[in-house]
Amino acid sequence: MRYAEMIMENWYLLVAAVVVAALAAAAAARFLEMPSAEQREKVKEWLLLAVTEAEKELGSGTGQLKLRYVYDLFLQRFPAVAKRISFETFSYWVDRALIDMREMLNKNKAIYRMVKAEEGAANGTD
Repeated sequence: MRYAEMIMENWYLLVAAVVVAALAAAAAARFLEMPSAEQREKVKEWLLLAVTEAEKELGSGTGQLKLRYVYDLFLQRFPAVAKRISFETFSYWVDRALIDMREMLNKNKAIYRMVKAEEGAANGTD
């Protein structure tokens, strides 16, 4: 009987403990659903190809359009990962892939000519 009285008097502490436990479980589950390091690396490698393809197809100065193009390809290629990361994270990854692409284009003239030739043909300036 004494325990029942104690629980009745401190019911709000019991409710608070259950809420904290539920929040902790939800945070742990969300963490466990995040893409693994291997998945992230695979996506980032693929993004380099995707942004290069977007550059060839859409050309320079079309940033938001390229981002949408790459995001649509990403949703098709990695639907499970897309559900687990925010668009802000994806956009950051794309920005990093664009930096890598620019470095690659500066270092490798054959790739540069291929991308820019396709860009010129797509724009009708070739």
